[in-house]
Amino acid sequence: MEQREQWGSRIGLILAMAGNAIGLGNFLRFPVQAAQNGGGAFMIPYFVSFIVLGIPLMWVEWGIGRYGGVRGHGTAPGIFDALWKNRLAKYVGILGIFLPLVVLIYYTYICSWTLAFSLSSLLDLYPSPETALASASPKEYLLPYQSYLTAYIGADSEGIFLTPHPMAYVFFAITLGIGLTVLAKGISGGIEKLSKFAIPALFIMAFILFFRVITLTSPTDPSFTVSRGFSFLWEPDLSGLLDGKVWLAAAGQIFFTLSLGMGAILTYASYVKKDEDIALDGLSTASLNEFAEVVFGSTIAIVSAVIFFGPGGAREVAEAGAFDLGFISMPAVFGHMPFGRFFGFLWFLLLFFAGLTSIVALSQPVIAFFEDEFGWTRKRSVFWLGIFFVASVTIPMFLKGSLGEMDFWVATFALVILALFEMIIFLWIFGGERAWEEITRGAHIKVPRVFFYIMKYVTPLFLIVILCAWGYQELPKVIGKKGVGVWVARLFLAGLLFAHVAAVRAAWKRRKSA
Repeated sequence: MEQREQWGSRIGLILAMAGNAIGLGNFLRFPVQAAQNGGGAFMIPYFVSFIVLGIPLMWVEWGIGRYGGVRGHGTAPGIFDALWKNRLAKYVGILGIFLPLVVLIYYTYICSWTLAFSLSSLLDLYPSPETALASASPKEYLLPYQSYLTAYIGADSEGIFLTPHPMAYVFFAITLGIGLTVLAKGISGGIEKLSKFAIPALFIMAFILFFRVITLTSPTDPSFTVSRGFSFLWEPDLSGLLDGKVWLAAAGQIFFTLSLGMGAILTYASYVKKDEDIALDGLSTASLNEFAEVVFGSTIAIVSAVIFFGPGGAREVAEAGAFDLGFISMPAVFGHMPFGRFFGFLWFLLLFFAGLTSIVALSQPVIAFFEDEFGWTRKRSVFWLGIFFVASVTIPMFLKGSLGEMDFWVATFALVILALFEMIIFLWIFGGERAWEEITRGAHIKVPRVFFYIMKYVTPLFLIVILCAWGYQELPKVIGKKGVGVWVARLFLAGLLFAHVAAVRAAWKRRKSA
């Protein structure tokens, strides 16, 4: 068997793993979730979820990945088959390729918006508000900025089709080209080098923006201070802890922010050395992500929104969604600053780097599957991935309602199912003690034994509760949706899942005949 690639250095591995986790969700989704769910009331279940859900799942995915990589498998179908000697194992593992591939389709397109908007900020192409901030509600004041975004993505068109601005195609092509170029250069020569540059650059830009935000003064009300912005996020209303919706939102954010249940972490972990300290590496990855999210992600967006619009206005902005906060309200905030064009450019460039590192991570599972199970070269795998990209991105780019449909089924619902399968197969079928030995082998830190029981009992139960609660609350709403874009997205997902089944069957036939 040809020697599989490995990470060139430990720091490169940790930065690449952090790049996988640190993405648009840290700076766009997290502030919205926090603001919508009571600020400080959200943070307590958020940190509880991090301890009982995030860290255990992170260690499990690192352990699964390293176990499979030693045996020549870098994706869930092959690894599950090695862990669980059952004909169903490889088909359960299909989710580990299917989920990141679908997310990749629309995530790359959204990431390309950030590159376009960074240049729009630098070139001062944003419109000016029609009314003064002091005499308008946030919704009225932000209307020109909202119109700019909807015109760019074509959401202001009538009928079922979106008509993106011509430059949307250009920036998508540039983003896709950068991602495929990095992927073609391999694990150490491409992904690791990107991470060593992009993650430090991301933290430097985030620090500059953080420092600028904490020195802001309100243009409308002196009482809208930085300290009031921090209190909005950190002073908990303990009555919110009795709201199950807040706990579900917190658990969901932990999943999203750490890229758990996607299949990307276990693929990255399959390239580590046999005795790598994955306990410390996994903890370092999770900690870097949380620092970026809790310190920078919350402060830049939420505190600045409170300073400019007040606590009520900040909540109103957050209710509009992550895109509105990141692409509409933040440019308005920067528009009131000295050197606002530069800070706006920095904000969107930060988002672009965060998105780009996640793009290459989400791409790696399907590339690893082609390399490991079909024996394809890396360049051939990357080429066909690019062809698939171009053919598939037309769905979220042109059909209204398709992006939200794909995001729910894949990035909200199915990832919990894959995570649950990971815990059951690794901790129960493969064996709890064997799994614990795999996770702690080579560890230079002592992992508290209590995490063994959390992994085996608490985390799976937590996942089951999340799955049932989400299904009860959200499935009826999603199933009841109508529209051409919705049904095209569903048919596309069904067809792609069937194609994955066929690909896995073909790979295993090839393996038997080899």
